[in-house]
Formats: sequence, C-alpha cells, structure tokens
Amino acid sequence: MALEVMPDRELLFVKSRKSSPSYAATQFKGFNSHHLRAEFARLRSQLPTLWSRSSFVATAGAVPAETVQRYIQTQYERLPKGGGRP
Repeated sequence: MALEVMPDRELLFVKSRKSSPSYAATQFKGFNSHHLRAEFARLRSQLPTLWSRSSFVATAGAVPAETVQRYIQTQYERLPKGGGRP
C-alpha cells in the first residue's frame, strides 16, 4: 500500500490476510534478495547475505491506513539535515 526506501531502512505498508506479519517480511526479503542478486551479480561475491535475519514488524491496529501511508510518504521530510535517522 506504501513503500519508502531510505539509506538505512525500508518502510513497507502491506495488507496481508493469509500470513503472519513476520512471515510476510521474510518472504519480502527473500524475494528481493533473489532478484537483486540475479540483476547485480557482484552482490553474490561481495556479500555473504544481502539481508540480516532481523526485522521489525508491527501491525497498524486501529490506526487508519491513510495515517500510516502519510507517515511513510513523509519520512524524508522528517530527516535531520545531513541524513541519518530522525
């Protein structure tokens, strides 16, 4: 539903009815790793693994989808000058 790719993290807002949030994150990371390594062969030799095993997954609960989407889409606006985490 929304995606923001930043230098130190990716924010992804998805709707999934058939799997747990952690399973969806694992599948996303595996799919992207496979396709990035196929497209950029140097990744296979330079990195033993593309993603760490860790991830942060949270559910939106009673928060409206529009609020989560707005949060994700405005990430760059909240970054301090010089980059890094807010």
